[in-house]
Amino acid sequence: MAQNDKKRVFIELGKFLTQFSEQENRKDSTVLFNDLFFEDFENLILLSQSHNGWYTPGNVYFAIQSWAKALTEADLEKWLSPYSIEIIEPKNIGLILAGNIPLVGFHDFLSVLISGNNVLIKTSSNDQHLLPFLAKYIIAIEPELANKITFVEGKLENFDAVIATGSNNTARYFEYYFKDKPSIIRKNRNSVAVLNGEETKEQLVALGEDIFRYFGLGCRNISKLFVPKGYSFDAFFEAIFKYQDIIHYEKYANNYDYNKAVFLMSNFKLLDNGFLTIKEDNSYASPISSVFYEYYDSIEDLQTRLQSENEQIQCIVSNKLVENSIDFGNTQRPNLWDYADNVDTISFLLTI
Repeated sequence: MAQNDKKRVFIELGKFLTQFSEQENRKDSTVLFNDLFFEDFENLILLSQSHNGWYTPGNVYFAIQSWAKALTEADLEKWLSPYSIEIIEPKNIGLILAGNIPLVGFHDFLSVLISGNNVLIKTSSNDQHLLPFLAKYIIAIEPELANKITFVEGKLENFDAVIATGSNNTARYFEYYFKDKPSIIRKNRNSVAVLNGEETKEQLVALGEDIFRYFGLGCRNISKLFVPKGYSFDAFFEAIFKYQDIIHYEKYANNYDYNKAVFLMSNFKLLDNGFLTIKEDNSYASPISSVFYEYYDSIEDLQTRLQSENEQIQCIVSNKLVENSIDFGNTQRPNLWDYADNVDTISFLLTI
């Protein structure tokens, strides 16, 4: 397939996804193959929570809209313009996907196909339906892709390279099992926010989005706050009160009750607003329904620390307090060129 044909396929997929939002599903007569796919995708979105209790319609719609906004001609051109993509002999690239948030493996899927390679996909047991559906849609647009996309039920075999996403524990297994193959092995990472007490209410409300979107299950969700000594959390708690309804989701509420009880039984000092606990802790990874915080002495010292521990951090949010930080409310809105773990997937695929 010519590069422009591959781009066209994903631009058409973006147009298809644009029709679906939490406010309204609006059928567009100009979108290809709507007669075959529109109603089925509506139903799949509504059924997603029965497949995975964390995949609420709101979160699935959010993921869909995020990809709809990314799969535009302008963004695809900007993303791919630095590369010279000339695949003479396609390689078979194995993907072992996570399932913590909806369509979390789509960027790897897109990268393999847009680079001209073949993809062998082992989905997570927590997300077995959304990506296969979208694969069927793009095959309808370009039937040649049927020979380039394979979903694997059992053991991953006959691959030239692999991209595997998992925990620190599974990463050790991946590193051993795939030691003889080119690979990208992704481990646990967490995201942090750096505050100085001068944030506006709007910024703190947006920080709530970074914390609570997908119930905090993503590596781009904020799980740790760095604050100056003497910081008052009053404005923070007032701003995030907007997200109080999250406690009505049973799985989240169960985690809130359990984790709060564990903290209290251990005599940890907590701040609590009835749906989120915050705890002073040096760790980056906080449990669901909790955010850790830590005091810093100076921004300069903190930036040095964050740089030295960058392998544990996915992204940083701040009001331009530290280098390479992003704006509040944008952690779950990465661009196509914002690579997980800062590893350039396209460059990796072009050098196999």
